[in-house]
Amino acid sequence: MFVSTLAYSQDDKLLNIIQAELNREVTEFTKVSQPPYFIAYRVDDEESASVNSSFGSLTHSDVGKHRKLFVALRIGDYLIDNTHPADEQAEMFMGYVHMQDAELPLDDNEEVIATQIWKVTDAEYRRTLKEYANVKNILATKKPTKSIPDFSKEKVEQYYEEPVPKIETVFNKEQWEQKTRQYSKLFLGEASIVSADVSFQYSQERRYFVSSEGASIVQNFAGAYIYVIASIRANDGEVIPLHRSYYAPTPIGLPGDEKIENDIKEMIVTLQKLKTAPMADPYTGPALLDGPVAGVFFHEIFGHRVEGYRLRSESDGQTFKSKVNDKILPESMNVYCDPTTKQFGAVNLNGNYVFDDEGVRSSKVTIVENGVLKNFLMSRTPLENFPHSNGHARGTAGLTPVSRQSNLVVNSSKTKSSAELRQMLIKECKRQKKEYGYFFKSVVGGFTNTDRYSPNAFNIFPTEVYKIYVDGRPDELVRGVDLIGTPLAMFAEISAVGDTHGVFVGFCGAESGFVPVSAVSPALFVRRIETQKKPNNKLEETLLRAPIMPSNK
Repeated sequence: MFVSTLAYSQDDKLLNIIQAELNREVTEFTKVSQPPYFIAYRVDDEESASVNSSFGSLTHSDVGKHRKLFVALRIGDYLIDNTHPADEQAEMFMGYVHMQDAELPLDDNEEVIATQIWKVTDAEYRRTLKEYANVKNILATKKPTKSIPDFSKEKVEQYYEEPVPKIETVFNKEQWEQKTRQYSKLFLGEASIVSADVSFQYSQERRYFVSSEGASIVQNFAGAYIYVIASIRANDGEVIPLHRSYYAPTPIGLPGDEKIENDIKEMIVTLQKLKTAPMADPYTGPALLDGPVAGVFFHEIFGHRVEGYRLRSESDGQTFKSKVNDKILPESMNVYCDPTTKQFGAVNLNGNYVFDDEGVRSSKVTIVENGVLKNFLMSRTPLENFPHSNGHARGTAGLTPVSRQSNLVVNSSKTKSSAELRQMLIKECKRQKKEYGYFFKSVVGGFTNTDRYSPNAFNIFPTEVYKIYVDGRPDELVRGVDLIGTPLAMFAEISAVGDTHGVFVGFCGAESGFVPVSAVSPALFVRRIETQKKPNNKLEETLLRAPIMPSNK
């Protein structure tokens, strides 16, 4: 039954309204024949700002605020409830599962907020009741089997963070409009650059979570991002993009003008080189993956395959499910996920939180220890031999949380310098009779398939790739390369690890939407990788000269 609010949160009017209505709903449900055994309310109270500029001109500027309610409700019991995977044929269609939601007023109107909660709860109860009846009907036709619980029992906690200052105290709209214009204006003067956008985004969210088990959690989330995205038209018409991004918990922590402007100038130089760079042919052979690329590599080929939620599904490929306590990496390597840390060295990480989206306290999870698989990332959806959550249930507001990555970190007790890795690459190229190997310097992201109904493969999108020639010729920038493969084959080819970590900060999209994540890894030497050409994205050459060029200013 519901536990009263903490003493120091009594002044939080919104929290008290939500908790009071939850108490009332629990009492009301005692009057029905099939009451829910679990109810949870999540309210996102968010302020956000976004500013965009292109080629020195402001294209968008907005500051907004919204409050939204989401409800989770379970009928049955912890062993079997409405979420039970009774229909195996339907598993191949698993995807985004939306929660009942409603907009809430911004002014703490008790009557209106309570009424909205009641309406959404009633609608979700009706939907869940039908879902549970379907589960019971299907199970009635099957032979009884040993069942893993559908929902784990976890420690019930109460936690409260004080409200943060209003967004206008940390965000100066006019200042960021000027900054984005200033940054994007640097791209003017080169007609082959077909797009040049700089965007600033900042949000601060106060998230409420209360449940009929007694949980009462209020925590704050904030993040400031700058995205620089530009593309150039190559001589053959191919449009080639390049990206830079920056993250800090608040705008004041973002890099200064000098750093960003210097990065943009370097970006323009690289774009001009890409304009004349040769198109790469499909390749198989040795490669070096710089730290951020290796981080995305591990996120895609490994991280998604140790998220416990999908391993319970018979439609999943379950690549590593049966490999617990097996060696899957060199014995010097370790992998862990840690949402409790906010930085790696001096670099801010964005996959951190105190409690996950099911009200479970976050924790560091050692996944691979000395090359041996030890654990999975768990939500409150149990798995064989993994009956409890380790605080990795995450989801975009409005989507049902499932087990997801947070801050993924790869390290090794045996490392090589960058020069040593390069020599290993050249030596292996000679052994395989290859004229060159690849060096993947930067990446924009990637995706992977983990189900059984499509190739269980991954695809990573590098943006800066170089050929390293064995005969000593200068490294050559190339374009049009995608890194592809299958996870077990790629893991077997990892031969050496660098001595310096790189960090990739971004967002990951999966069954529960887009969540902030970071991937930290040293550089990797891989004996054999496979690449393919990127899809064609060509733009015909313009017939008229651009209006603003150095020759006619």
